[in-house]
Amino acid sequence: MDESPLYANPFLAPEFAAGVGRHRPSARVAVLRQKNEPVGFLPYERGALGVGRAIGLGLSDSQALVHRPGVTWNTRQLLRACGLAVFEFDHLVAGQQPFAPFVTGTFASPVVDLKAGDGTYAEWLRATYPGLAKTTLKKERRLARDHGDLRFVYDERDPAMLRQLMDWKSAQYRRTGRMDRFAKPWIVALVEDLFAVREEHFTGVMSVLYAGDRPVAVHFGPTSRTVFAAWFTTYDPELHYYSPGLMMHLRMAESAGRQGVQVMDFGRGDKTYKDWLKTRELRVAEGFATRPHPVAAALQTWRRPVRGLRNTVNAHPRLREPADRLLKAAGSLRTGRGAS
Repeated sequence: MDESPLYANPFLAPEFAAGVGRHRPSARVAVLRQKNEPVGFLPYERGALGVGRAIGLGLSDSQALVHRPGVTWNTRQLLRACGLAVFEFDHLVAGQQPFAPFVTGTFASPVVDLKAGDGTYAEWLRATYPGLAKTTLKKERRLARDHGDLRFVYDERDPAMLRQLMDWKSAQYRRTGRMDRFAKPWIVALVEDLFAVREEHFTGVMSVLYAGDRPVAVHFGPTSRTVFAAWFTTYDPELHYYSPGLMMHLRMAESAGRQGVQVMDFGRGDKTYKDWLKTRELRVAEGFATRPHPVAAALQTWRRPVRGLRNTVNAHPRLREPADRLLKAAGSLRTGRGAS
């Protein structure tokens, strides 16, 4: 991680792999050696019949074989040594040339280049996002007037706020028709574990925006020395008209810059707030690294059309917006039945 900025993301840190490994018995790390010296590491999960996937697939916003500069490998030999017929990835970082023949698509991953500032939050906001500043500061003043003075804690250590985040996020997933990640006990346990990690290359940071004593928005995500990963953000749905999610991301960006963090990584995905806040985009890849094996052929036959349909919908607003409405309608029906 230290020797290449490509691998500075906290999802590539050993603490993340170890955290997943405590709750996923299928987790492994392959070690590449030259002259008996470790020069590369591939964290992965090995399922039945040799089906492999990047560690934390579906949660991790950055995946790679982390290696020293100049190291290369034969991908099919790597898979054979790991006992894998196929290795699936969806956020592979740039520069992984031995995986290039197996990439099925590349996608934008928006990031914000953070600026360290010595002034107030309002001064930073006006200088960094002049187009958003007036509207956002007006909403913040209204929120403070209606519910109490605003207070932002960049690194909140109260576990009750972590539970609040999971409760709000679960409700949001159900309301919008998405899979509820926090209905999976291993994900809950992983987030609780990572919240406790305080290391140089990986710290679990929970940020909370309060109005008076009332939590308005909560975020939890990992941070390395230089990269802040925007991961789970949620807010009090009763206060949605104040745009608390946007307030949270802006205050996190300002505070992370003060801490010396250089980049906030939003991860792959099309969201309006990402377009507003990003300063540039990275490219991440998805695909299936394979070796000749019947399981590899069968998996690609099943998974590639599903991925292709999802990517087509996400890439076209005319398809994405009706799909979102349909998911929300289904979520409303499901939550309505649960309430009754």
